[in-house]
Amino acid sequence: MSQTADRPVLGIMLMLAFCVLAPLGDSIGKLLGGTVYLGTLVFVRFAVQAAILLPLAWYSGEGLRLPKGAFGITLLRTVLHITGIGLMFTALRYLPLADAIAIAFVMPFIMLLLGYFVMGEEVGIHRLAACAVGLAGTLLVIQPNFIAVGLPALFPLGVAVIFALFMMVTRRLAKGIDPIKLQAVSGLQACVMIVPLLALSSQDTTALTATTWGMLFFLGVLGTLAHLFMTWSLRFAPASTLAPMQYLEIPFGTLIGWMIFADLPNGLAALGICITVAAGLYIIMRERRLARLTTNAPPAV
Repeated sequence: MSQTADRPVLGIMLMLAFCVLAPLGDSIGKLLGGTVYLGTLVFVRFAVQAAILLPLAWYSGEGLRLPKGAFGITLLRTVLHITGIGLMFTALRYLPLADAIAIAFVMPFIMLLLGYFVMGEEVGIHRLAACAVGLAGTLLVIQPNFIAVGLPALFPLGVAVIFALFMMVTRRLAKGIDPIKLQAVSGLQACVMIVPLLALSSQDTTALTATTWGMLFFLGVLGTLAHLFMTWSLRFAPASTLAPMQYLEIPFGTLIGWMIFADLPNGLAALGICITVAAGLYIIMRERRLARLTTNAPPAV
């Protein structure tokens, strides 16, 4: 597999794009959750991904052939992706958008630990401290209503673990596989795996309106772009660097939830959002400073 040098600032910018697009897609999934079955939601999400990226992969000359030994881990990545999205869409049927995203945001901390213990990535004290601060802010966003919500409140925790593993696998693949090819193959694999499950669903897709189909297509486009940006980000920066950045998905999700569902965080949650944003901005400034120092450093002798 070919290797790509780390470019942390570019990786951070790509992850920021993911943090904007992902909650937008979640909001559409929440809107459609009451009328469209879960299997249909997930299938269309990946079918659109395959329809968009398969032609691009062929046109770019990449094709769909994976490097030797990569098929199995790519399949594992697809299974994790399907499971994580399915759990998140299920959680959003019961929880407000901002709450579901906030609960799931133990993920960056899990990812940081996996990057250190599993992948042997270097995690400095500054990034570790920023992650701890971001986690503290996330805990302030989470409201103490688990008893009232019941079992669905645990679904975003499952999403956190699954997507932490998903991103570790993606990091391993992204260095040597073009992101468009990786996402195209993943979309195709997902469609093949989900089609048999659709046979068990009683969803009458002919009853869905043109507006619903349009929203489903838009959901697929947003999901495709979001995870393409995320895959590209992991191609240029270590998971431990990107982990704190993902906390920015919380304020974006809160804003979108307010605009679409009229959900607003209380004062304590707003304080937590400010803390997580500050932690993410700190990481951006620090990575830019380190990049400048590296660029301006004298050559080794």
